[in-house]
Amino acid sequence: MKLHLCLLAAAATTHHAEAFSLRMASDIPPPLRSVASQPPSSTSSSLRFVPPPKSVLLAAVSATFEPTTAASSVDDTLPKTKTIGLLTFDLDDSLYPIAPVLHDANEIFVQTMSNYGYDLEPNDIVEAGKHIREEAGPIAGTAMSHTEVRLEAIRREMERMMLQKKLQECAEDWATEVESITAPIRSSAEKWARAAVSQTVVESIYSAWERERHHSAERHLYPEIISSLQKIREDHPDVVIGAVTDGKANPMLMVFSLAPYFDFCMSWEDDASGRTEFFKELGNVDGNADLQWIYRAAYEKYNSIAETKREMNLAKGEIEDGVDDAPLWIHVGDDLAYDVGGSASCGAKTILLDLDEEYGQTAKIRFADPNAPMPSWNTASGDEIVNRKAMNDAAEGMVDKRVSRLSMLPDAIDDILKGE
Repeated sequence: MKLHLCLLAAAATTHHAEAFSLRMASDIPPPLRSVASQPPSSTSSSLRFVPPPKSVLLAAVSATFEPTTAASSVDDTLPKTKTIGLLTFDLDDSLYPIAPVLHDANEIFVQTMSNYGYDLEPNDIVEAGKHIREEAGPIAGTAMSHTEVRLEAIRREMERMMLQKKLQECAEDWATEVESITAPIRSSAEKWARAAVSQTVVESIYSAWERERHHSAERHLYPEIISSLQKIREDHPDVVIGAVTDGKANPMLMVFSLAPYFDFCMSWEDDASGRTEFFKELGNVDGNADLQWIYRAAYEKYNSIAETKREMNLAKGEIEDGVDDAPLWIHVGDDLAYDVGGSASCGAKTILLDLDEEYGQTAKIRFADPNAPMPSWNTASGDEIVNRKAMNDAAEGMVDKRVSRLSMLPDAIDDILKGE
């Protein structure tokens, strides 16, 4: 009798244990469930397994599917993370400090000028550039590109030195002082000096300066920029990355550093008419001069690249030919007026690189206070600086994210995509 009661108790216990095991196994995701590595031992073969009641099975199934349904309904109400289609960067003082880059380029400039027999200092070219802009007038002079100004400044300084040399020779031949040379003789000497300066030499000197500018930019890249670009490429493999700059730099020419990460570059020097129109508006600025022309050009370039990529992927069957939410455009730069204000007016989200002091940015110095000392290489007029200050103030409310270190850039991009 006692033996019979023990067998009944064991069977009842087995029923409840098997039902509990079934429910637990249903709750645990497949990768985490226990897997039997051995067949049941022969000692348990004398016990006959009786399936649990249907009510237990129904409860287990119900418990398994109810949380999934609830989670699904919650997920449907959450905002979706957007994708990024275009990421554009400013260059000077955004990916590298401009001050040491220009110092290095000017050193090479002086050396190259000396190789051709001209002894000049970098500041001579800067002062010549200021005079050229002033002569051209407040709008046309400001709208002149950096290349135009520097080429003309190089030529003028070379002509000036050639004229001095010719006048000195005439004075010695005539046994008189240079100041005593008559106007007709001086006029003839000026014509000779202009003819004596070769445009080929002028362009060669300029090319040496520009080449060193790119080499120096690679040497002075901010330490985190390459790792940040790598992280962005890993997180967003389909993003198109471009540069939009008012300077002469081009990341596509920085083959040892930035070139592998960039798809295109748009420079202010690419559109003289758009640049001139902008500076006409800047002359009467109320903080809203139209900077859209360069950013529209950048976006058109992106559309062309993105469409080509899409067609190639469609041909390979890698994407569906459907219509998704439009991917975002994010612009990154250090200048409130040109980077933030200009790109935001074209629909871009913006990240302001308001970097720590150790990065050596100069926009805060050049345009925050019109009365502050300017860098020696700055050629902006006083009126331009005042107008830029007004544009900076207008653009403050257009900043979506502000970072103090470039290592924060990938997270800032992700926050914008999440709508944070």
